[in-house]
Amino acid sequence: MEGGNETAVTKVTEFIFMGVTERPELRVPLFLVFLFIYSVTVVANLGMTILTKIDSHLQTPMYFFLRHLSLIDLGYSTAIGPKMLIGFVVDKNVISYIECAIQLFFFVTLIISELFVLSAMAYDRYVAICNPLLYTVIMSERVCWILVVIPYLYSTFVSLLIAVKIFNSSFCSSNVIRHFYCESLPLLSMICSNTSDIQLIILTLSAFNLFSSLLVVLVSYIFILVAIVRMNTAEGRRKDFSTCGSHFIVLVVFYGTLIFMYLQPKSSHSFDTGKMASIFYTLVIPMLNPLIYSLRNTEVKAALKRGLRK
Repeated sequence: MEGGNETAVTKVTEFIFMGVTERPELRVPLFLVFLFIYSVTVVANLGMTILTKIDSHLQTPMYFFLRHLSLIDLGYSTAIGPKMLIGFVVDKNVISYIECAIQLFFFVTLIISELFVLSAMAYDRYVAICNPLLYTVIMSERVCWILVVIPYLYSTFVSLLIAVKIFNSSFCSSNVIRHFYCESLPLLSMICSNTSDIQLIILTLSAFNLFSSLLVVLVSYIFILVAIVRMNTAEGRRKDFSTCGSHFIVLVVFYGTLIFMYLQPKSSHSFDTGKMASIFYTLVIPMLNPLIYSLRNTEVKAALKRGLRK
């Protein structure tokens, strides 16, 4: 049903991705670049997941959350990456109606989960630095599980709501998605019926998810900064800065990309700009996160050396 009468409503059975680029000469170089990125992402996140699970020195709340962050990064990069890579080597990158709905569901679930796992990691660092004597009591195993299970359940509910609202609507005009994966905004532009209610739901939930998780992060780091400044020894300040440094870099990159994407003004280039931002947070950030933690964290580097010696 590609093309056709713009007012006609036809039952959609598949979608066609416009992809990352329409320039044929860039397909092979981009395929190789993104294949490398995705391969590093899989190896790095699987490695971090296994390392934080089996190494006895990494059985702390901080690495419990890091393990879940790695699983989430691996999950949503896998939901997007392989299909995007296929788009570089086929003439028409097609995805079925059901597969598109599933891809949207998993992507939304995991991206929301990442927001709240990152905020849980910020809270963990706050407790470790501001209440070190009560750290093991406050950040018990039960509390840690609650801080990841609730975001998983909530994000599953939100993604189901969005997917059901979008895919119960009627699509018309074209089945070409101006993107390289099934993302809510390009899909909304293809719906014939009034989408104001869906847009309101997505806008409200996106704003709540972004700013509530960001609020936890900001408050936690304000208290952390105050506590570090009040320390009497330079060695103590250096150690705590080092402890928070990796997480802070991950936060800045991830939240900065999301804020740039969702707060950019609407324009004729908004989809193209959003596409570039999407590449960064769906493929590049999941690759960077485990590398940042492994390169800047002495405990992870020591655990990796122990693992390689076995």
